[in-house]
Amino acid sequence: MAPHYAPSLWARLPAMALMLEIIFIVLFAFFVETEEFKKTKNQEFLYLYANFQDVHVIVFLGFGFMSMFLVRYGFSGTGFGLLVAAMVVQWATFINTLDKQRGVSSLHFLVNAELCAASALVAMGAVHGKTNPAQLLLLGLLEVTGLVVNQGLIKKLFKNDTFNTTMQLHVFGALFGVMTSWVLYRSEAEPRHEKEKFDSKTGLFSTLGMLLLWMFWPSINFVEAQEIRIMYSTYLSLAVSAVTAMALSVLLSPKGKINLVHVQGAALAGGVAIGAIRTVLDPWVAMVIGMCATLLSTLGFRYMKDHMLFAFECHDTCGVLSVHAIPGILGWFADLFLQLVNTDDATIAIRFAVHYICILLISVSMSLVTGTITGFLLKLKFWKPQQDRKCFDDQAFWEFPHLAVHN
Repeated sequence: MAPHYAPSLWARLPAMALMLEIIFIVLFAFFVETEEFKKTKNQEFLYLYANFQDVHVIVFLGFGFMSMFLVRYGFSGTGFGLLVAAMVVQWATFINTLDKQRGVSSLHFLVNAELCAASALVAMGAVHGKTNPAQLLLLGLLEVTGLVVNQGLIKKLFKNDTFNTTMQLHVFGALFGVMTSWVLYRSEAEPRHEKEKFDSKTGLFSTLGMLLLWMFWPSINFVEAQEIRIMYSTYLSLAVSAVTAMALSVLLSPKGKINLVHVQGAALAGGVAIGAIRTVLDPWVAMVIGMCATLLSTLGFRYMKDHMLFAFECHDTCGVLSVHAIPGILGWFADLFLQLVNTDDATIAIRFAVHYICILLISVSMSLVTGTITGFLLKLKFWKPQQDRKCFDDQAFWEFPHLAVHN
C-alpha cells in the first residue's frame, strides 16, 4: 500500500504561481520599462554585470546547494529555493521602481532585487522542511515587501539614502523567519524530527554551497559599500572565520571532532558581520571582528538552537539566527563603536549613536511584527501543509518513479 503523504499540490501551487505571474506580467507591461545603456555607459554596464553575476551565484547556487543538507529534503531545499527566489526577484524589481511615474528597471535594480531574494531565502531557512511551496511563495513575497517598506521608512524618517541595507538583508530576514517559525511551531515534531538529519552525500552538497557562498561573499558586501577596502576586509574576515570555526568546533565537541554543521554556518559569520560595517577598517580590525562573529555563531549553533526550542518553542531549522542575525547585529554595533571612536564632538557622537540604535530598533521591530503576521497567515488551514510526520520529506511534493506502487 502506498504511503499517505500530504494533500496534492494541484489545488494550491499551480493556481497561485500562474496567477502571480500573470499579475506581474500586467504590472510590468504598464509600469516598468528597461533602461537603455548608451555606448558611453558600456564600462558601467560591465562593472554592474560582474556584480550581478556574483550575487546571482550566491542566491541560486550558494543558497541552493547549502539547502540540501537534510537527508530526505534535497529536491525541496534546492527546488523551492529556486521557486521562491525567481518569484521574489520579479516582485522586488517592481516595487523598487514604484518611486517613479513609470519605473525604469536597470541592472542595478536587478542586483538589488536579488539581494532582496537572498533575504527571503534567509527567512525561508528558519521554516525549512515544515512548509509547502505555496506557503513559501507567500512568505517570500511578504518578507520582501516588509523589507522594502522598512528601508523606505528609514530613508524617510532619517533623510538618509546611504544607510547600510546589507545589515537588514541578514537581520531582517533571519528575525522574520524565526518569528514565522515560532508561530508555525509543531509540538508533535519535538524534540527532534526523525528526518531532520544529514548524511555524507547531502553534507557534501551542502558544503559545496557553503564554499560558493564563502568565495563570492566579498562581492555581496562590495555591491552595497562600493569600497575596495570593504571587499579586502571581508575576505580577511572570512579567512579568520573558516579557521576559527573549525578550531571552536573541535573544542565544543565531546569527542574532540569537527562538526560539519558548525563549520558550514560559522565560516560565513565574519562576512555577515563585515557586511554591516560602512567604516573603512584596518586589516587587523576586520580579522578581530571575524573571529568574534564566528565565536558567537558557533556557540549559537552548539547551544542556542536547542534552548530556543525548549524555552520558546521556536524551531530554527537552518540556524539562521546564529548565521545571520547575531553576526549582523554584532557588525552593526562594531560599526557604531568605530564611528564613535573617530568622532571628537560629543554632541555629534550622541546623535550618531541614537541614529544607529533607532535604525536597528525599527528594523528589528518591523521584522518581528511582519514575521508574526506572516506566521498566522501561513497557519491557516487553507494552505493544507504536510502532516507532522511528513515534514522534511521530498516525497510529499516530488515524484519518485522508482518508488511508485503499481497495481
